[in-house]
Amino acid sequence: MRKNDKMKNIFADKASLVPRKMLLNPKRKWVVRDFTGYEGISLGMSQEVLKAMAIKGYIERVKKGPESYTVLTNKEKLISDWVESYSFDKNVIDSYYSADKYILNKFRKVLKEKHYALTLHIGANLMTSFVRTEEIFVYLNLKDWEKDILEIRQKLELKELVRGGGNVHFIHSFYKNSVFFNAQKIKGYHVVSNLQLYLDLYNYQPRGREHAEYLIKLLGEKGKDLE
Repeated sequence: MRKNDKMKNIFADKASLVPRKMLLNPKRKWVVRDFTGYEGISLGMSQEVLKAMAIKGYIERVKKGPESYTVLTNKEKLISDWVESYSFDKNVIDSYYSADKYILNKFRKVLKEKHYALTLHIGANLMTSFVRTEEIFVYLNLKDWEKDILEIRQKLELKELVRGGGNVHFIHSFYKNSVFFNAQKIKGYHVVSNLQLYLDLYNYQPRGREHAEYLIKLLGEKGKDLE
């Protein structure tokens, strides 16, 4: 197979900005340029991703010359294929320990807004209160990881255990460009999007899939969806 014949991986970091955006408004008629510009991707990548999504059967491309558009026709298959492709284990995680029962409250004072986002059980629990946990998982968006992490650790008084592990986990995201897309603020905390919560939880142990399915159910009851 020639290089140019390879199908674009729509679940790769930057490429995923296309399906992420479409899931925000699944009934909208989209054009290629909707995915370009600020916080977007190139015109060429947009075209490649849409072509791959059409081949997979997630979308339908309606050709009407200058008035051509694309619609999302099978979001259920898109999401089910995505969770099969995605693995939270692709992230790099630095773990530390805190004996402070109120450590999460300090996050809002120490971590800058839009530079962090909670995920997994700790993030979903702000909506569901479904799984009791002392584990904090948080994505960080830092300019200088080693320098900034040291400063954060000092302010939060986090310890590095000799044998590794801990209860506060800083995530250096596999999705460097898209993990903060559509991040939300819940009860004063920054949390990844419902879609990213679902992706992270689905194959996570313990009780990740159970929590992911409960999240879907709860959102449905509130008239909301994964986005």
